Formats: sequence, C-alpha cells, structure tokens
Amino acid sequence: MMTDIIADSLTRIRNAAQRRLDVTTLLHSNTIEATVSIFVDKGYLESYKVKEDGNKKTIKVVLKYDENEKSVINEIKKISKPGRRVHQGKDEIRTFKNGYGTLVVSTSQGVLANDEAFKRGIGGEVICSIW
Repeated sequence: MMTDIIADSLTRIRNAAQRRLDVTTLLHSNTIEATVSIFVDKGYLESYKVKEDGNKKTIKVVLKYDENEKSVINEIKKISKPGRRVHQGKDEIRTFKNGYGTLVVSTSQGVLANDEAFKRGIGGEVICSIW
C-alpha cells in the first residue's frame, strides 16, 4: 500500500529524468495533475495527458531535455511529508532559489506556484520544490 502518492510521482519523474526516458506514467490525483500542470507551465516538463482506462486514471508525462540531452530538472524534492507538514505564510513564499526555482503550494484556492500564491496574497502547505 502506498501512503504518499505525491512522493511516488516525484520519484518517478526524477528516476525517468536520470535514465533519460522520454515518457513516464504517474498515478492520477487532482493534486498531482495540478502539480504536473505547474511543471509544464514553468517549462520543466514538455507536456502531460490524462488517460482513462475504465475507472482507473493515469497521467502520461513527457519529459523535457536541453540541446545536450541533459534534463531540464536539476532537482525535484518533496518538502511536506506525511510525518512533517510544512506551511508558509504569504510573506515567506515569495521566491525560491532567487527566482530560478519553483515551490508548489497547496492553498485554499487550489494548488499554485509560489509566485502566483504571492500575487494572490495567500500562503499554504508547501508540497514540493523544483529547479
């Protein structure tokens, strides 16, 4: 039984990038879909597509590489864990890695990137970081 589906998804993306795979498959949840959508918007992933097989959904993710065949993702890390939740207020969430990285934050208005959460003036639980 899997207890942390978000950590599993991040690990699948990390492992696929290290092996230089073109595509990887993630289990579906609304939080994971929103997180992957943020990664695509910020340019860390090429694209994603939700596939339905009966009542089971998966997310097919296409990874992105630069011209030297190196992954665009330097580091992808889970911040909030089941045993230790990390929350940040609207003032603490401003930048990550001097603007080169992105924090994914679960807020009362949905799952947002840290810059969008700062613009809206809300904080929340920090799910993961990527740069």
